Amino acid sequence: MNKSIIRSKIIKLRKKRYKKNLTIDIKKLFLFLKKNNYDFKNFGGYYPSNYEIDDLKILYLLEKKKYDISLPVIRKNNQMDFFKWSRKMPLVINKYGIPEPLSKKICYPDILFIPLVGYDDKLNRLGYGGGFYDRYISKNEKKKKDY
Repeated sequence: MNKSIIRSKIIKLRKKRYKKNLTIDIKKLFLFLKKNNYDFKNFGGYYPSNYEIDDLKILYLLEKKKYDISLPVIRKNNQMDFFKWSRKMPLVINKYGIPEPLSKKICYPDILFIPLVGYDDKLNRLGYGGGFYDRYISKNEKKKKDY
């Protein structure tokens, strides 16, 4: 079965079983960071769509705790960069129907929350097939060591 068919099946299942209260547990995140002695200040998130896990609540909480927050913006040649964002800042809808920040301040997140369609038994991510995050990480891994 090819990835396109797998994606389609998973998204249909996810739509059927979707729960709006499916979120990331901030307590577990902070415990993980503390346990591993990570002192990150910049978090890159995504604006959830297509029945994805809602990371906005955790981004709001991180912002309240004075962490820098950023969201991705799709640029020319299917490149992606992260730009500073606050819940008080306006968003614009991109060509894929996903809100993006209008900010001009580029950020290099220490930690990325990455949307996914699913994953396999070896925890390999199955994305949407556009390669945006793969290209972004490849392009920026020298700037940030700990993705």
